Amino acid sequence: MAAITHTVTNQPPPLVGHDVFASDLALAEAVQRHTPPEILEGVQEELGVLGRAAGSAQVQEWGVQANDNPPKLRTHDRYGHRIDEVEFHPAWHRLIGKAVSAGLTDAWGRPGGHVRRAAGFLVWTQAEAGNGCPLSMTHAAVPALRADPALAAEWEPRLTSHVYEQELRPAGLKPGALFGMGMTEKQGGSDVRANTTAAVPIDGEGEYLLTGHKWFCSAPMCDGFLVLAQAPGGLTCFLVPRVLADGTRNVFALQRLKDKLGNRSNASSEVEFDGTWARRVGEEGRGVRTIIGMVAATRLDCAVGSAALMRQAVAQAVHHAGHRSAFGGELIDKPLMRNVLADLALESEAATTLALRLAAAYDTDSDEERALLRLAVPAAKYWVTKRCTPVVAEALECLGGNGYVEESGMPGLLRESPLNSIWEGSGNIQALDVLRALQREPQALNAFLQEVGKARGADHRLDRAIKDLLTDLADLEGVEARARRLVERIALVLQGSLLVRWAPPAVADAFCASRLGGDWGTAFGTLPHTLDLASVVDRAAPSRGA
Repeated sequence: MAAITHTVTNQPPPLVGHDVFASDLALAEAVQRHTPPEILEGVQEELGVLGRAAGSAQVQEWGVQANDNPPKLRTHDRYGHRIDEVEFHPAWHRLIGKAVSAGLTDAWGRPGGHVRRAAGFLVWTQAEAGNGCPLSMTHAAVPALRADPALAAEWEPRLTSHVYEQELRPAGLKPGALFGMGMTEKQGGSDVRANTTAAVPIDGEGEYLLTGHKWFCSAPMCDGFLVLAQAPGGLTCFLVPRVLADGTRNVFALQRLKDKLGNRSNASSEVEFDGTWARRVGEEGRGVRTIIGMVAATRLDCAVGSAALMRQAVAQAVHHAGHRSAFGGELIDKPLMRNVLADLALESEAATTLALRLAAAYDTDSDEERALLRLAVPAAKYWVTKRCTPVVAEALECLGGNGYVEESGMPGLLRESPLNSIWEGSGNIQALDVLRALQREPQALNAFLQEVGKARGADHRLDRAIKDLLTDLADLEGVEARARRLVERIALVLQGSLLVRWAPPAVADAFCASRLGGDWGTAFGTLPHTLDLASVVDRAAPSRGA
């Protein structure tokens, strides 16, 4: 018989065995709202299967194993030959294989494909975030490759395949392929036009040899990479295959893997090119314009991924509070804890609603929606990713000391939370991109104003925020120093307008009162006490759909 001191009481059960998709009402409602009716049932079934897998004990264990056993660099074989391979734990391959089979690299050209994929990406990120990097780049490479119809015809079926094969061999012999990216260099960082990697043409058919060094090459285990290099005509986009068509390894010398704060399961590397064979994508001198389609898609995935991490953190916090008693009752019923949880839930729902709205814009593909994306994607990338870290940190605190212990999973979430704010251009880059859209593309601002205008008259605080934003936008003189404030307001107004139109009244009212009306403190848990906070918290509970 166990000693009385070993009897465990008042500890929440693990959050396992639940449907990550169906229990997320904000996400499930967004999918229903933005998916064509004729395919809705099938999409919901697919996402339900993925959601139950993501919430299962088995998949959660895979995530732990993949992060406890990070990738290892193997530069040479036992005989001294360069092989430049990255060795992963089997759990990593199981995770990414499941994601590929679920179609998380397949959206382009499918009705409702971007909404379905974004929702799946949001669900699967909660199983393990690191495998999202190659999934995102593989998906996002498609619009860049379409600059060269022949390359697109060759590679697109591989990238949208639902079959994963980990072996390095010619992509033409594989049932599916993954893509990575290499843009930044040590002397330039975000200023990719400062790149020094040289590309020398070797024929008149678009083949080149590259020489240079990439400071960050994401997911070096992939089958192909889009990279930027200086050709005779200027900065140009190239496709670099890992294995050439004849089966020989391309020159792809991995120097080291980055020792990162988080994202431990995924490999990020430095790579040297020395006579590396590459194929030009698009025209010489138009590398940034060619690759920008890939960048825009990965930036949206940054917002989706951060929305996923926020949802995961909030679900854990609400679950804990619903099963933990203190001071004479359950934590979730304590007014102050309820205020904190409701505040976190607002941030999570606003992020999810915005991310799925932008995914739907990709599916619609009208001139107006493309213009909206031009402004809204960098604004969403800036704001949603910025909010992720404080949300996760506050959710961790809701678990008290348990949240600070690795076994809870919350420290890993906290380490992961800053990544999306940095990847694909950090905050200032996104803010400057919004300014360029405002100054050079008036149709982008018009599309934004039309979108937020659909909610005008529904909430006086939103109306006032739109009016104040228009005043700010009327004066763009010397705007760079206040760009972050301006982009923050753009994102908040857009989130508020979407919640007013689509969220339950309790959610929309609380968001507008705090984020737009100014009735809010400087920390989470400072919402007006007169709001219907219980309804907001109940909506965020993860037990639904178990």
